[in-house]
Amino acid sequence: MSANYAEVFSRSLEDPEGFWAEAAEAIHWDKKWDAVLDDSAAPIYRWFRGGRLNTCYNALDRHVDAGRGEQAALIYDSPVTGTTRTYTYAELTDEVARCAGALQTLGVGKGDTVVIYMPMVPEGVVAMLACARIGAVHSVVFGGFAPQELAVRIDDAKPKVIVSASCGIEVARVIEYKPLLDKAIELAESKPESCVILQRPMATASMIDGRDHDWADVMSQAAPAGCVSVEATDPLYILYTSGTTGKPKGVVRDNGGHAVALRWSMEYVYDVQPGDVYWAASDVGWVVGHSYIVYAPLFAGCTTILYEGKPVGTPDPGAFWRVIQDHKVKVLFTAPTAFRAIKKEDPSGEFLKKYDISHFTYLFLAGERLDPDTYHWASDLLGVPVIDHWWQTETGWPIAANCMGIKPFPIKAGSPTKPVPGYDVQVLDAEARSVPAGIEGIVTMKLPMPPGCLPTLWEDDERFIESYVSAYPGYYFTGDGGYFDEDGYLYIMGRVDDVINVAGHRLSTGRMEEVIATHPDVAECAVLGVGDELKGQVPLGLCVLKAGVDRDDTEIAKEVVQMVRDQVGAVASFKVATVVLRLPKTRSGKILRGTMRKIADGEKFTVPSTIDDPVILDEVAERLRRVGYAKE
Repeated sequence: MSANYAEVFSRSLEDPEGFWAEAAEAIHWDKKWDAVLDDSAAPIYRWFRGGRLNTCYNALDRHVDAGRGEQAALIYDSPVTGTTRTYTYAELTDEVARCAGALQTLGVGKGDTVVIYMPMVPEGVVAMLACARIGAVHSVVFGGFAPQELAVRIDDAKPKVIVSASCGIEVARVIEYKPLLDKAIELAESKPESCVILQRPMATASMIDGRDHDWADVMSQAAPAGCVSVEATDPLYILYTSGTTGKPKGVVRDNGGHAVALRWSMEYVYDVQPGDVYWAASDVGWVVGHSYIVYAPLFAGCTTILYEGKPVGTPDPGAFWRVIQDHKVKVLFTAPTAFRAIKKEDPSGEFLKKYDISHFTYLFLAGERLDPDTYHWASDLLGVPVIDHWWQTETGWPIAANCMGIKPFPIKAGSPTKPVPGYDVQVLDAEARSVPAGIEGIVTMKLPMPPGCLPTLWEDDERFIESYVSAYPGYYFTGDGGYFDEDGYLYIMGRVDDVINVAGHRLSTGRMEEVIATHPDVAECAVLGVGDELKGQVPLGLCVLKAGVDRDDTEIAKEVVQMVRDQVGAVASFKVATVVLRLPKTRSGKILRGTMRKIADGEKFTVPSTIDDPVILDEVAERLRRVGYAKE
């Protein structure tokens, strides 16, 4: 492929079948496809119809067969347990084959579903790849999810087997998983035939005779299983994401398009080659963990890092730099929240000075909007390109990025640069008309989306169409607002419901957060649209201060208000800001703006099952009461 972005991008839209057929040559196929793109059931599209392959073979066995079995495939680094272990491609293949054999002895076959409810341990990765090896469909649920939420996912996926562990570890706190799992199975209407439990030394799970099996026992007794060839359009996994109705949406990923897109992205988006060390500091419970801890690095023959720890607290703000140094990481991909946490604890970057990260080449950030202040802080500190890129659980890989494997563009803080080849991104108004450069609208993608994106929702085509296509027929509705600038750079300003209406003026809370984040004492912030009798909505700012700041909160709040009024204008009606100790977030790092908005407005709310620490909500409510909100 050409190294010129304009040529690569144009070809991907003008000749998508030829473009992706060429990209598919990097994948091993048991049988080539009959059609690259099948649009016969549009708006549900299928890629590589008639092709056959095995995802696990492409991730593991093909590298062993090519003579690279002794290369490191997976490095498990767990500061919470003081453990580091390296698996070569040959060793990981053997573990996965035995796990696949164990699942087969429990009755799991092609097309059956397996729920994986695990902490960040190698066995979780092994279980995912083992499912792929025998054509089973895995559904990973974030370890420690509440029983009710896990039960909903069990009922939707109807797993034959659940794979879990006795516990997970959050910094120094042990969270026992087995009681949560037992309760979830009790609540669920669909009951698994078997559970496989990894007994960790920090907690011993009680076992139910006849249903529960010890991981060590089933692995020791299993014969290795070979790879089962599946259709390219067969499902590889289900990953649940939140839905507006309360029922989670089961995003489906197929085998063929997924392998092609992720393999392509490693070379052209992330600029990594076989043998490079790639680290996605996320969790296998989220899409980043699926795509860029497990599958993409292994498709590309890289060494991937599985990190059981935090950016701070395990043991200090130098945790990431230690991992980069120890394992010679070339590329780190994480969420902006992680860097805001590091910046808060170590604003001057003193901990970085302890480590040699001279081999480190790129920092990629995604999962939420990268505010310019955090971008500049990370860029100045590290001296390497800091690449903001934007994508969603539904797409499975980047929609917009500064593609490092293609001639990169100058970076503009606040923008994930330009659409990745394959994505026809369009910014539309309410009547589905394209808006001019510089004007905010709804960010959409013209169908069909490229390989790797969700073809539909698990056993629910109608909900897929209703959720993603009905608002703008012929386009995928991202739910995000944004705009293109005169140079074709895309700016994502946040979810559409983060645009507030102040006395008829539609204003982006993301823009106000950009301004607040530049205050020298502010580590991170959130702006909410709260109810106002006169104006409908007004913005309310919440700020978390950097470590070591010893100034009056009220003075800082006044300064923040003035900054927004100066830079956004009086039309924003930004009059109230308050300092909070922490912002409530999901375990994946997303700020719970909707929940905080309800607290501020005195509305009833449900504590989200994904929240990192529910106590934070009480702290926020108390701070909001001090400034006249969150009234009982």
